[in-house]
Amino acid sequence: MTRLSGNNQNRSVLIIGTLVAAALIALALFAVRGKSTTTTGEAQTFTYANLPYAGQANAPVNVLVVEDFKCPNCKSFEETVAPELRTKYVGTGKVKMYSLVYPFLADRLPEDDSKYAAQAARCVYAQGKNDAFNTYKEILFRAQGPETEVWATKSRLKELATSLDIDQAKFATCLDNDETAAQVETDKQEALKAGVGGTPTVFVNGKLVNVQSDYVKDISAAIDEALKP
Repeated sequence: MTRLSGNNQNRSVLIIGTLVAAALIALALFAVRGKSTTTTGEAQTFTYANLPYAGQANAPVNVLVVEDFKCPNCKSFEETVAPELRTKYVGTGKVKMYSLVYPFLADRLPEDDSKYAAQAARCVYAQGKNDAFNTYKEILFRAQGPETEVWATKSRLKELATSLDIDQAKFATCLDNDETAAQVETDKQEALKAGVGGTPTVFVNGKLVNVQSDYVKDISAAIDEALKP
């Protein structure tokens, strides 16, 4: 009896241990879901010449931010983190801050308005280059609707572009005809190739910034390291 009881007890402990381990694995997978799989030691190659940016052309450090216009965390990043980085590094000529739009959040919605927003931003960039793109990016994040709803319709995207100094008719034609769809897909593939699994994701000179708790602190540390002679 004692041995049988002991075996049953051991069996119970084993079952409980297995269940706990499975739960921990599930929690770990949930915790890393949506984060980049690229390690900080691997420098990724991006086609910077095709990407909009803020900063001086001769800035020594490239900071690339991967975002989706429907991403609420990206909106928070643009409202709280990006301004500090622009003041500290972009405005002082140390950094060029690139935007790589990775539209993926609307994949399961009736319309892929993540893609529409990315295409609209690319249409703006085609006409007005960096200044127009960065202005429109701010407008899009300010106007951001719920992640689970289709809000970035083509008609809404046209409305949001009316304050820009661009040819509105040309912009509307570009968006309606999906003229930038191929470029948006190219941008998406660049993000996927770099191992990006969520947004926002930040690279400094091609190296992933492994943000632990404080975006400004961790990105600043990576930039300061890249600035060292």
